[in-house]
Amino acid sequence: MRVDLNAGPSSLKTIKDYDISISCTADIEGNDREFIFGGKYGYGIANKETGEYRWVKKVWSEDEVKANKHEKFRGNDGAVDSHGRFWVGFMFDPMVSDWSSEGAEFRLNPDMSLDRPMSNITIPNGTTWNKKDDTLFFADSPEKTIYQFDFDAATGAISNKRPFFVMPEDNRYGKDAVPDGHCIDEEGYMWTALHGGWHVLRISPQGEIVAEIKVPTSQPTCPCFAGEDLFITSAGGTSGENGGPVDEFAGSCFKINVGVRGLKRFKFKGGENIEGGKVNGQVVGE
Repeated sequence: MRVDLNAGPSSLKTIKDYDISISCTADIEGNDREFIFGGKYGYGIANKETGEYRWVKKVWSEDEVKANKHEKFRGNDGAVDSHGRFWVGFMFDPMVSDWSSEGAEFRLNPDMSLDRPMSNITIPNGTTWNKKDDTLFFADSPEKTIYQFDFDAATGAISNKRPFFVMPEDNRYGKDAVPDGHCIDEEGYMWTALHGGWHVLRISPQGEIVAEIKVPTSQPTCPCFAGEDLFITSAGGTSGENGGPVDEFAGSCFKINVGVRGLKRFKFKGGENIEGGKVNGQVVGE
């Protein structure tokens, strides 16, 4: 789907109904016609006008594919770093698999090589970097924790994992509330959605809650800046045997002016290296 932020909801247009899950996307430097995404089996490229897609990098090893891991897992959240590397976290696919902590975070480099900086993840969310570009933030939602790592921007290496923010023990946002997607503003503060918690929090560089936004749905998923407006997505969710929404506004996208802008977003620098998207000489996808 695509929407013009200036025109509003009336401009919503469905480009294509996909036969795969697409979890996160990024623009491509030097290519305005297509975007790169993290999806069911790995990384793919899709046309912005037609929606047609092709795979360019599968993430699981041959042994993992033999164990059917490529069917049991799917991409979730992700982001591009300052050097144009696309990080995507993969989690168990709840449509076909049981709960699992065998997920992983992958990093697709501009030369199309693939790294696996993190393993043993359950539900990866909210990959971001601070303003100095020396710290990476990452949430594993069921652990109710947003972690921080030392980050080497030149190499993409991470180290020294430790907690940045942990959900309050008093369950003030509800016992099911967990940190979901997040973003960083120009003042260095983090905005994180609380899935199951009806709120988006603003968190200081010291990891303290300094402000909160109450949203009219229990499952906000990810905030994102457009100017000084914060857009907040939410999960559709289901409840009960009829599979209805968990609340009236589940699945909605919200907008609120917060008086500050977000940090610069980066584009994937794969360039011409993504052309073709071939595996064993054959185009994969459509």
